[in-house]
Amino acid sequence: MSSTTTHGRWTREQMAARVARDIPEGAVVNLGIGLPTLVAAQIPAGREVILHSENGVLGMGPPPPAGQEDYDLINAGKQPVTLRPGAAFFHHADSFAMMRGGHLDICVLGAFQVSVRGDLANWHTGAPDAIPAVGGAMDLAIGAKQTFVMMELLGKDGSSKIVADCSYPLTAPRCVGRIYTDLAVFEITPAGLRVLDRVDGLDLAALERLTGQSLLAAHD
Repeated sequence: MSSTTTHGRWTREQMAARVARDIPEGAVVNLGIGLPTLVAAQIPAGREVILHSENGVLGMGPPPPAGQEDYDLINAGKQPVTLRPGAAFFHHADSFAMMRGGHLDICVLGAFQVSVRGDLANWHTGAPDAIPAVGGAMDLAIGAKQTFVMMELLGKDGSSKIVADCSYPLTAPRCVGRIYTDLAVFEITPAGLRVLDRVDGLDLAALERLTGQSLLAAHD
């Protein structure tokens, strides 16, 4: 379904802050490449969240101030990071053992598509000239106790990235619990897709037209 919207949108920083708001005290969290990396700078002050990176870092902090970057200290997306007290470095294989062993409370991933059942497609569009990028997404999506997706709701062609069935190759089936977008936040439940939050002025009916899906209100 192709749609357009004239409603205001949350900025990328506002999206990241909305994700950060739902990360509880003491959680061990992996932030995927792309939009999810912005969450590191939005963790509420005073809340302890232990950030994990698949390249072998535990205890990352927010990005460093401009001019203080150390490119020997990076996340999986090759972006410079800082360290919290008690941070640790370890072998790549140990990092994946953490991911696969159920030691992460939450992973936040980007996506090309998410189905209403929570199927995730985020590593390949299937286009002949596209470069697949598996990385650790499959390990994270299945290994983390909760999988959040952070993405823009609509593609460049105006079509919804939330779909009835993914047309792109799956990363993992039925793994996504929440979807954070620039227009609304969705929770995937057995009863259907529930809208937890949305931008001002965007009602449920308009959101249904944009996504092409039947939606539940937060109180349903």
